[in-house]
Amino acid sequence: MHNHLIQLIAQNVKISDSEKDLCIQYFEPVLYPKSRIVEEEGKIPAYLYFVVSGFVRLFHYNDKGDEVTTHINCPPGFITSYSNFANQYKSDENMECITACELLRISKIDLDWLVQQSPAFKEFSFFVFQQSLSYNENRAKELATLSAEQRYLKLMNEHPEVLQNVPMQYIASFLGMNAKSLSRIRKQIIK
Repeated sequence: MHNHLIQLIAQNVKISDSEKDLCIQYFEPVLYPKSRIVEEEGKIPAYLYFVVSGFVRLFHYNDKGDEVTTHINCPPGFITSYSNFANQYKSDENMECITACELLRISKIDLDWLVQQSPAFKEFSFFVFQQSLSYNENRAKELATLSAEQRYLKLMNEHPEVLQNVPMQYIASFLGMNAKSLSRIRKQIIK
């Protein structure tokens, strides 16, 4: 499982064999079944996760008690309630495995140590942080400027695997619409 993470790191920064060994030593492999809540709201996120296989989402409950999916992650990529993990604050989000998942996880203490000890991990952590900021900026802009249909078409073109593996109610919530609106959009596209 570590090969997926090591390959991703090596695509972006120069990593030595000893740093690869540190990756294997500090990233713990875990397997979770479908529908498992991995991190719960009201608690400090314990780990940063790397998705080797499967689909994971972050969600919270709105004031009406409805689930709101804020992030859907598919492999390869990192996921946690980032600001809460980084600052060690209680999160208002839940992290759930949508499908059975193979994940690698690392605690905040181990990640901080790894970043201090390894130039490759320091550089790669900065790269991941930049990617996360860019993703969140683009997502906020898309939610504000694209129509519901445009958001769905963009997801369909860029991440068709999400449409094949994630229940429609989660996709609708992630795209900022209700399930009925998404169903109507999908019917119009098929015509």
